[in-house]
Amino acid sequence: MLSIQNISKTFGSQVLFKDISMQVNRGERVGLVGRNGHGKTTLFKMILKNEDWDTGDITFGKNYTVGHLAQHLVFTKPSVLEETCLGLRPEEADDHYKAETILFGLGFEKKDMDRAPAEFSGGFQIRLNLAKVLLSKPSLLLLDEPTNYLDIVSIRWLAKYLRSWPNELMIITHDRDFMDQVTTHTACIHRQKLKKVPGPTVKLYEQILLEEEVHEKTRINDIKKREKMDVFINRFRAKASKATVVQSRIKMRDKLPNLEELSSIESLDFDFRYEPFAAKVMMEVENLKFGFDPGKPLIEDLSFTIGKNDRIAIIGKNGKGKSTLLNLMAGELKPDTRTIKNHTKMALGYFGQTNIARLDDKNTVEEEIFNANPKLERTAVRNICGTMMFSGDLAVKKVSVLSGGEKSRVLLGKILAHPSNMLFLDEPTNHLDMESIQTITESIYNYEGAVVLVTHTEVLLRELVNKLIIFHRGGVEVFNGGYDEFLEKIGWEEEEKKKKSKKTQTSTKNEYKLTKEQAKEERKRKKEMENLEKQIMKLESQIESEQDALQIASEKQNMEKIRSLSESISKAQRQVDENFELLSSLEEDLNK
Repeated sequence: MLSIQNISKTFGSQVLFKDISMQVNRGERVGLVGRNGHGKTTLFKMILKNEDWDTGDITFGKNYTVGHLAQHLVFTKPSVLEETCLGLRPEEADDHYKAETILFGLGFEKKDMDRAPAEFSGGFQIRLNLAKVLLSKPSLLLLDEPTNYLDIVSIRWLAKYLRSWPNELMIITHDRDFMDQVTTHTACIHRQKLKKVPGPTVKLYEQILLEEEVHEKTRINDIKKREKMDVFINRFRAKASKATVVQSRIKMRDKLPNLEELSSIESLDFDFRYEPFAAKVMMEVENLKFGFDPGKPLIEDLSFTIGKNDRIAIIGKNGKGKSTLLNLMAGELKPDTRTIKNHTKMALGYFGQTNIARLDDKNTVEEEIFNANPKLERTAVRNICGTMMFSGDLAVKKVSVLSGGEKSRVLLGKILAHPSNMLFLDEPTNHLDMESIQTITESIYNYEGAVVLVTHTEVLLRELVNKLIIFHRGGVEVFNGGYDEFLEKIGWEEEEKKKKSKKTQTSTKNEYKLTKEQAKEERKRKKEMENLEKQIMKLESQIESEQDALQIASEKQNMEKIRSLSESISKAQRQVDENFELLSSLEEDLNK
């Protein structure tokens, strides 16, 4: 159990938390939400004792352990499997199949098990750390944006795995659908307070909205009541006959709570500007072929068209060519064959990870947006800055000091600076909070032009897309239909393989168990043999002693003693013979 009691935290003049309290009870899985910069990650650091707080206390139950997804990449074992097995509990040290099961779920393959961790990309190394912490089964598991480095197949696997997590869990993620699949409760950091409710995110947000509406209505009603009382008090204050009534009204007025007006919280709110387009087809791709290695094409024989109202998603595992295809279509890369034709009236707005990387650190937000369209007047540029939550002095912040989410908003602003009728969006929700993601989703939905989207977020695929370009089964293909239809008719190859190999995995698991049980049985038999040998030696010593006593009794003609000793020697000899027979049988079984 985790208990957070009256925690307050400030950074200079900024109040992050003010007397927040929360308890995570046995078996609860809590999703932690809140806008970027409101303290979600800071709270995790406090729970891990990596960040101090001003007042209050954080306590745990007896023998309580806390595990988290480590971002530092330090590995000590020569292979992926050996490194992952470091996460196993001591009593499970031989259960390597458990490590393999998690690694396969997170996108590693059988051939990767003996490779060195250093050979993998940073994203896969983070996955390795995730596998280790999942294996360790801490009392409380803290996961901060665990899906950032996962592809759609691995995200689906992780959601299923965490739904059966046996202990407590706290998770931060921008993916509301993923969070709601995994959690039993939702907690929100909002207006420097922490609120937790059972159920999904929508229930918590509805409750907060209702409470704030009630607060505002009560505040306005109290103002009106106070104004009426002041009118009465001022009118009759001088009349002695009304003195008692006036004093009563003054007391009533003073008892009214002074509710503060809730400050407005700046939100992302925009629509993509549309450039009219009359034709039916914007782009034609025919027999597209491309590869960084001439002998190993990433894309081959790919053909499709983009209509003026299409909503297309490019999906698949990481490293298969999704962003590469988008770059080819945008003209950032040149295909091996000239097979991409754009309509002359096509106006492209491109949100890509490479575009974010090209932001000039020396420029301000305002300068970046102005450079996107120098024809805009300063007022128009400032309006776009404000729309992207860079109003006032924030518009002159340097790009170099911006967070990942802020840089994403700058790039969205650059797209807004030019009207478009085709949007290419490569993971546009990365680094954004849930509120901003909802705004982008609504903006894409309302956009009148065509959209080509790369995303691992299933809720976006379900809400926005009517055609798919899928990298899977060793190639790339076009599917004319929505995401749920794809899952129903085709599905992910990896998930199909897991279903087919379930019996094999069970067999492998049983083999591990059998090996462990055999070792246990062997130790048991050896112990029995040692005990039998000790009993035989003890009985033989007893027989030898009693035979000496029998000799003396015979010399003295002590018939009672002779009879007693003879029976005892005979009984002990039978036990020795039986023990020898059992010892021989155990030794024979052990040598099989």
